[in-house]
Amino acid sequence: MKIDAHQHFWKYDPVKGGWITDDMQVIRRDFLPADLHPLLEKHGIDGCVAVQADQSLAENEFLLDLAKKNHWIKGVVGWLDLKAATLETNLEKYQSDPLFKGVRHILQAEPDGYMTDPKFMAGVKKAGDYQLTYDILTTERQLPEVVRFVESLPEMKLVVDHISKPVIAGASFAHWATHMRKLSEREHVFVKLSGMITEADWSAWKPADLANYIDFCLENFGPERLMYGSDWPVCLVAGSYHEVLNALEKNLEALSPPEKNAIFGKTAENFYDLN
Repeated sequence: MKIDAHQHFWKYDPVKGGWITDDMQVIRRDFLPADLHPLLEKHGIDGCVAVQADQSLAENEFLLDLAKKNHWIKGVVGWLDLKAATLETNLEKYQSDPLFKGVRHILQAEPDGYMTDPKFMAGVKKAGDYQLTYDILTTERQLPEVVRFVESLPEMKLVVDHISKPVIAGASFAHWATHMRKLSEREHVFVKLSGMITEADWSAWKPADLANYIDFCLENFGPERLMYGSDWPVCLVAGSYHEVLNALEKNLEALSPPEKNAIFGKTAENFYDLN
């Protein structure tokens, strides 16, 4: 299967969507399966993983309902309050749904120390005990804490979203690479080659601007721990679905067919246990 391992759906609400700033007007509207499916079909992509954009249990129900109605939505990464007294009850509920694959918290918006807070860490570990994965959404500034986070979860399936958002527009690399290399030493840590064009210059980026970051991930993680994600529709602030996919394909031209197959599907299939 060819898989887009990271995209979102939402019914736009100016309160829940408060993170969508004025310069992101293009995504201030609803984005639903009928908008995405033609794009996947056009590019020969068999399915996708829908990832939470709102931190609520209602978001889980919304995404799971869409997945049940659209067979090509292969899995959902939802949200749970990992510090709540009700966590185990919620884990039991969602773990019983075969479409609920993992959890994510918008850590990029949290203060230093949040992800390594013992209570939060215990919640993440408990999710792992229920065979759920965890998506790590952070910026490059947070990478030192991410290293400590993953070292405390040695047996859990973890994936770094959007290569942890290096400031590509500012050609930031050394700090990002130092800590990503440390993460690569942990074989249970995977990376999504996603969200890169929105960290580049929105109006002037080129596929070559992503090359150093993609090459680094290939060298240190290998194709078997990398997965393609469009980050649609967020990507639309900087480029179309086609432009995101084309940029990655251009940077992976030298790979063998099995290596490409891993990044564009097999890694995600294995990581999220997709059918």
